[in-house]
Amino acid sequence: MQKKLIALAVASLASGAAFAQTNVTMYGIADAGYIYSSGDPGFVQRPVVINGVPGVARVSIPGTNTFSGISSGLLSGSRLGFRGEEALGNGLKAIFTLEYSLNIDNNTGVGYSGSSTGLNARQQFVGLSSASLGTLALGRQYSPGYQATSNNDPAGGAAFEPQSFLTNQAGYTITPNTPARWNNAISYTTPNWGGFSAKAIYSFGESSVTTAMVPAAFPVASAAVVGTYNDKLVSITDNSAYGVGVNYANGPLNLDAVYQGRSSTNKVDTFNGFDTNEWYVGGSYDFKMVKLMGSWQGMSVDNTQFAQNVFQDSQVWQVGAVIPILAASNIHLGYSQLMWDGSSRALARLTGNSQSAMAGWTTNLSKRTTFYAGYVWTQNDNNSIGTAPVAGVGARGQDNNTVLAGLRHMF
Repeated sequence: MQKKLIALAVASLASGAAFAQTNVTMYGIADAGYIYSSGDPGFVQRPVVINGVPGVARVSIPGTNTFSGISSGLLSGSRLGFRGEEALGNGLKAIFTLEYSLNIDNNTGVGYSGSSTGLNARQQFVGLSSASLGTLALGRQYSPGYQATSNNDPAGGAAFEPQSFLTNQAGYTITPNTPARWNNAISYTTPNWGGFSAKAIYSFGESSVTTAMVPAAFPVASAAVVGTYNDKLVSITDNSAYGVGVNYANGPLNLDAVYQGRSSTNKVDTFNGFDTNEWYVGGSYDFKMVKLMGSWQGMSVDNTQFAQNVFQDSQVWQVGAVIPILAASNIHLGYSQLMWDGSSRALARLTGNSQSAMAGWTTNLSKRTTFYAGYVWTQNDNNSIGTAPVAGVGARGQDNNTVLAGLRHMF
């Protein structure tokens, strides 16, 4: 018995020495709630001929667009993560983060059996970090727009918050949603200089063309062609993305400015050849009795050719407030509007707007567990994309009402 105790003690000391060299932390969030989202299904446009003259008629769709069920990650995306660091000397550290998305409402998650793409990563990167020199990282990472939009969002980037789902469904990468996570990326984050910090990122396209529509100037116009990496039909910058963000956080004041761009997916393809530029400015101020915030962002799409895509020039602005109630509760208020300018040469020009307002409630039941509830109203103009907190439920020309309640536990 005494020998077994000695062996266990030696094993624990050896294990402790190993963990002292590389400090690894496991963390995560389990978040799920009930959500009900409903509205009229809107209309479809169908060709008609009246007195021999062709035209277009709007035909109402019967029934309702409704979702009722349990959804994962309403307030914060459910996840399982590991992060670690190892001291290399002279203030330099090796760091890594492996963070994977979970849908705890159904049988999907990290490496689930039905996955066709393997792990469902939110982040996975490795890098070097120094308090005086900053951080260099390689892998799948957040673009600067992710943190900026979360900083100035009354619900912290929750899936049901208006600015969050409007930007996501309108094709923005400056959003607190999945499009703000970039693959094949290299990033540099500066140290904090008296409240100022900055981040720059570049995501390599690493793509080739398998088929393409060749412009008429080519001898085999409109024929399928095969491309390879970095050949004359594929630029090395195709499908790449780049961005830079600046943040100032000092006491109650927070300010963010971000620029992000995407290069053409394939410049020889007349149906997908476009570049995109995005800008964002936002800020918040905590008056203790209420925290106020607001932001404006725009997206410019270079549709120089006849582009068959929904990405068009647009703007999104939002205002919000967080009001502390009692010791552990908050009221969250937000309003946002998505405005299309209709200047695109895409097949379906968008000129209508979408607007949405949210009223939410959070109560901290403990340091790790939060109850939340909310109501979201959304209105879509006739010539809009038809948005709602639940993708696919919103319809052009229709209002949508959404109610939800759930529980978030962090560990």
